[in-house]
Amino acid sequence: MEKTVTAAPREIAFGAIGAALIALCSWISIPLPSMVPFTLQTFGVCFAAAVLGRRTGARCVAAYVLLGAVGAPVFAGFRGGMGALLGPTGGYIIGFYFTALIVGAAGERWGGSVGKMAAAMALGVAVCYVFGTAWFVNVYSRKNAPVGILTALSWCVAPYLVPDGLKILLAALLGVRLRPTVQRGLRA
Repeated sequence: MEKTVTAAPREIAFGAIGAALIALCSWISIPLPSMVPFTLQTFGVCFAAAVLGRRTGARCVAAYVLLGAVGAPVFAGFRGGMGALLGPTGGYIIGFYFTALIVGAAGERWGGSVGKMAAAMALGVAVCYVFGTAWFVNVYSRKNAPVGILTALSWCVAPYLVPDGLKILLAALLGVRLRPTVQRGLRA
């Protein structure tokens, strides 16, 4: 007999709170001349995954992406819909899922170490950068004019390295501190 894995009501509730936190962080946005606005989404994704773990963290990011896909205004600039996901910056949003998997797994393995957690968050965000930038180059080149990888990196990654580093540090500090409490709540 096959065993079915289902989420417990507490896990669903915590995941919904995580998705809401990511949406709230995406609404805190500073438009930049580049295609990608400065938001706190990276903080929200890293923090949620750190405190919730791999499975619940990835589910909350998936819920966030699905909410946006069906039109809920959860993305930066209060945008939603498939147009936002299929546009040039949609790859970064989808890349958050991979970030959550990496950060959540690190939280399960090294939950008490700020340094290791920050390193895992940096790796997760780097994976998001790679996925999002490849997506950006492909979509932007098809819709506008061809753009090279170096140009895309200068538009979509370079301006965000320092701010994302600060968000990662804050998410690691808070995530390590709050993870035990959140995990107790998930198991209660």
